[in-house]
Amino acid sequence: MSLTCQLDPVIDDELRDGLLALWTDVSNAGGAVGFVPPVTAADVRPDLDGALAAVAAGGRRLVVGRDEDGRITASAFLAYNTHRLMGHWLWLHTVMVHPGRQGKGCGRTLMAAVERAARTFHGIEAIRLTCRGGTGVDAFYAGCGYKEVGRVPGAIRVSPGDDRDDIYMLLKF
Repeated sequence: MSLTCQLDPVIDDELRDGLLALWTDVSNAGGAVGFVPPVTAADVRPDLDGALAAVAAGGRRLVVGRDEDGRITASAFLAYNTHRLMGHWLWLHTVMVHPGRQGKGCGRTLMAAVERAARTFHGIEAIRLTCRGGTGVDAFYAGCGYKEVGRVPGAIRVSPGDDRDDIYMLLKF
């Protein structure tokens, strides 16, 4: 299975619908992308609209991965850091690969595309992300070259009695 990634695709209805379906499917499969299942597209839409508004305003960049049939099956948002002393690194947000495509190399393809894109941004030296502990995704990011640089125990409350660590990871170029 192949994945073709694109930086800054045109934001149109097809892209919005594809991203909304992806984010909803990933969330309902238990993906740590800001929600706890079950969710509906209506639950996810405000977050997607906010992320795409930030892209349109120039504060974020979008990487989209499409399968061989052109369906959106992966995505990630790169956000510029607005703090005057931290403009040399980007935030990586909402990294998603469709549940049916996981374990097939699509995540690594997406992360490589994210890194290639970030390296083209003037003055950027690193990518920083956070991830939810207890999911194993930190091991995936480590396999992509990211190093754990911090951890806040119990910072993410998935449900009462289920607190997870907020793990900070960094990829320096």
